[in-house]
Amino acid sequence: MKAVLMSSFPHGHAPPCGYQSSNMLQSGMPPARQLLRATKDSCSSISFKGMLGGAKIAAPQVKKKLRLFSCSCVYPPFLAPQRPRLLQDRIREQLMGAESPSSSYDTAWVAMVPAPGRPYASRFPQCVEWIMQNQHGDGSWGLGPSLGLGVKDALLSTLACVLALRKWGVGDEHVRKGLRFIERNSSCIMDDKCDVPVGFNIIFPGMFELGAGMGLELLLSQADVNAMLRLRDMELKRCVDSPASGSKAFMAYVAEGLGKSQDWAQVMAYQRNNGSFFNSPSTTAAAAIHTYDHRALDYLDSLISKFGSSVATVSWLQNDEEIMLDMATCAMAFRLLRMHGYGISSDGLARFTEESSFHDSIQGHLNDSKTLLELYKASQVQVLEEEFILESIGSWSGELLKQQLCSSKISRSVNPAEVEHALKFPFYATLDRLEHKRNIESFRTVERFHTLKSVYCACHANEEIASLAAHEFSSTQLVYQEELRHIECWVKESRLDELKFARMMPAHTLFTVAANMFPSQLSDARIAWTKKCLLVTVVDDFFDYAGSREETANLVALIDKWEAHDEIGFCSEHVEIMFRAIYNVSNELGAKAAVMQNRSVVQHVAELWLDATRACMVEAEWRWDGYVPSMEEYMRVAEVTFLLGPIVLPSLYVVGPDLPEEVIRCPEYVELFRHMSICCRLLNDLQTYEKESSQGKLNSVTLHALHQGTTIEAAKEQVRRTIEASRKELLRLVVTEPSAVLRPFKELFWNMCKAVHLFYMEKDGYFSPDEMMGSVNAVLHEPLQVRPPFSPDASTRRRV
Repeated sequence: MKAVLMSSFPHGHAPPCGYQSSNMLQSGMPPARQLLRATKDSCSSISFKGMLGGAKIAAPQVKKKLRLFSCSCVYPPFLAPQRPRLLQDRIREQLMGAESPSSSYDTAWVAMVPAPGRPYASRFPQCVEWIMQNQHGDGSWGLGPSLGLGVKDALLSTLACVLALRKWGVGDEHVRKGLRFIERNSSCIMDDKCDVPVGFNIIFPGMFELGAGMGLELLLSQADVNAMLRLRDMELKRCVDSPASGSKAFMAYVAEGLGKSQDWAQVMAYQRNNGSFFNSPSTTAAAAIHTYDHRALDYLDSLISKFGSSVATVSWLQNDEEIMLDMATCAMAFRLLRMHGYGISSDGLARFTEESSFHDSIQGHLNDSKTLLELYKASQVQVLEEEFILESIGSWSGELLKQQLCSSKISRSVNPAEVEHALKFPFYATLDRLEHKRNIESFRTVERFHTLKSVYCACHANEEIASLAAHEFSSTQLVYQEELRHIECWVKESRLDELKFARMMPAHTLFTVAANMFPSQLSDARIAWTKKCLLVTVVDDFFDYAGSREETANLVALIDKWEAHDEIGFCSEHVEIMFRAIYNVSNELGAKAAVMQNRSVVQHVAELWLDATRACMVEAEWRWDGYVPSMEEYMRVAEVTFLLGPIVLPSLYVVGPDLPEEVIRCPEYVELFRHMSICCRLLNDLQTYEKESSQGKLNSVTLHALHQGTTIEAAKEQVRRTIEASRKELLRLVVTEPSAVLRPFKELFWNMCKAVHLFYMEKDGYFSPDEMMGSVNAVLHEPLQVRPPFSPDASTRRRV
């Protein structure tokens, strides 16, 4: 009875007969790749203690944090086009062969660890040699200035390398050039506009004092030295005075900057099972220098054994503990694994239930927005009616993000627009193609670089991934435009444009299909789905107010007869136009499905139309007779009259895999459809109850208020709770494996639900089309707006 939405569809086939798919369907184009946002650092196996009862989840290397885009699209001019297949192969090779990038800063600290029984020789001479082999021409070490990524990183890395060489009495020319680099750039030490590595204001002064003790002559003005030391003292006082455990953890994390003044006994409390301190080679090396702890030394030995002559700024060796201890990584891993079918319990996030868990962490001390954002995203993946852990995490992390956004304190590792988007659009109200475009347009080459104590490269393949994504997006956008022209012609040829009562919005309809079912080779499926959506909208309007009793009964009878419809005849031209369009589109779909399923499904499609129109007839009769149904009566009929049956269920036949008769009759299949229908129907009711009340119609909101004797606001809250419960159950069914219903089929139900959530997020998308036009244009018409990614600047730099 109410407005009907169209949504996604994962697989499709050749264009329908008579449709010229623009040879621009690009016969050689590879399928779109739906790429994940992967987790940080590398590990070969993940075991979530308390999540899977100790069972190990085999996983490929978990790459350092990188943004991967679902690919679908022509390169912007500055992205040189390549053969997509070759580009894919290169990306795959880079990702699978990725190794942790070397950190000059951390390698220098490891190089300063003395050999056992030989205090005047390095335990790791290969690291000393690496330092001498990797100095830049300007005298610096690190990634900073050479890539426009910040001078402070280079100052910190250069001073650490100079200290390592001076300690062992080698590389005098390297030392001289390094000192001159620091002197030339000393004005940046106190420049608060420069990007600041984590702990710089404590570590750099500490190393400066260490160098002075070694007899290094670093020509800095006394005023700069005094200002630098005052800033360090202020930072230390803030940490000492803070009651939060996060400040104490931070002091331990930057322990190398405190040297002998550090309480190393307190630092030892932060040692992890793998012997490291925070998986930081520099902190661990400093601890080994001052305490000679054998476990710390074993960790460093393992790093050098694994990586050779240099180390990364973060180095994980034991996966289980490190996944659990890293707040952002744990949250991201939970979200990805749950969404990909692993039975992950939210108990693994129990230690983050309270807001204090964040404030007591290093991330909390740094006010790290990335960690908050990952926790907030993880909290939304709820599949049980009561998941108090996730609800609590979502509440406090969302509130802290809002506070950061309002006070302009979003950390540099995060684009404020990303936070704003996440808070406005929960993941169950997002459409893939809109997300792809947003990610592509916000991509910057410099985003592959992140900063902890030093700058490191998160992923070498980012630029290639962005290029592939841009290529496929632009290519498929041209396909969508051709499809829209075809659909508009079909509307005229079917005479649907003569039905002046009907809401006929081909662009809006195609948008919600293309936004989830995006690859170019699914053109046929998108067109068929869009036609069905337009038809159910016409039927919805016809039964709502345009059709008489005689006409609506005539349409139901014609569908009941189907092949024998000539025996009945048409009582009006409107009825004939609608029936012939329904009949023809259904037979076209049935013919394609028969090829894939090796059986006729037309009868099932006709039954779905018959069930839908009979239910619409019941609602119409209630309105004509002034009958007030109970909530139970209403929902039994209203779930059907949202008219998702004729759209979604026939489409499953052309998804690709076999769909046996026993599957479409199984309880899981039925429940998937029921919970999708409940969500969509009630979302519509929330936005249309005022309009329908003015027309003398009832829906779930007004019926709740009427039967329970409560206010409209209380009734709306009850409806929202019902939507939430059904959405969680639907997601649980979608992600649960093993399953009688294959994942591609289940994705259809979930994507439809997501589209309807977006469509009715604030208003009725049909009766306020202008609200949706921006999204429609973004997917169908507006080309990518992408800046050349090869010009890093201060405004786009990122800091973790």
